[in-house]
Amino acid sequence: MRIRDIAHDDMTEAQRRVADEAVSGKRGRMPAPLRAWIHSPELGQRAQKLGELLRYDTVLEPRLSELAILVTARFWTSHYEWFAHRGEALKAGLEPGIIEAIAARSEPHFSDARSRVVYDYAKQLHQAHEITSDLHAGAVRELGEQGVVELVGLLGYYTLVAMTLNAFEIGVPVGAESELRP
Repeated sequence: MRIRDIAHDDMTEAQRRVADEAVSGKRGRMPAPLRAWIHSPELGQRAQKLGELLRYDTVLEPRLSELAILVTARFWTSHYEWFAHRGEALKAGLEPGIIEAIAARSEPHFSDARSRVVYDYAKQLHQAHEITSDLHAGAVRELGEQGVVELVGLLGYYTLVAMTLNAFEIGVPVGAESELRP
């Protein structure tokens, strides 16, 4: 890592409070990017709470959230983000072929419109930095306005996560390999 990993016993009171809050929350552990964010306890506290909301409490079913996260991880070639969410995507019911296609930067085949629109929206927003009117209308039709707002929030949050992991070189655990190639 490019930033000092702070042991719990060496944390300030504010840092310990943030770390303990993360561990006692829905994740049950301190998420990887918080290892960097903990150096700014206020940022860490707010970011991890936003992440908890976007990961667990949106109107998007877990399969769609994990799909959006994987598209983001692939866009940023964020090895840890991909490593952490590939298994979660499988558990949530995302087909292995879709995951493999995203990893290979090839076009996945989707059997349902909701997955297709999440993929297309995430890919277009990351690559073009905007969304066409037709795609936006289709996303609202499939996901509802709240779903589209939460999808954009999810993409933005996991972009922050990917940037943090990449900037501070928080990689996959020792002994694990990343599936992502540049």
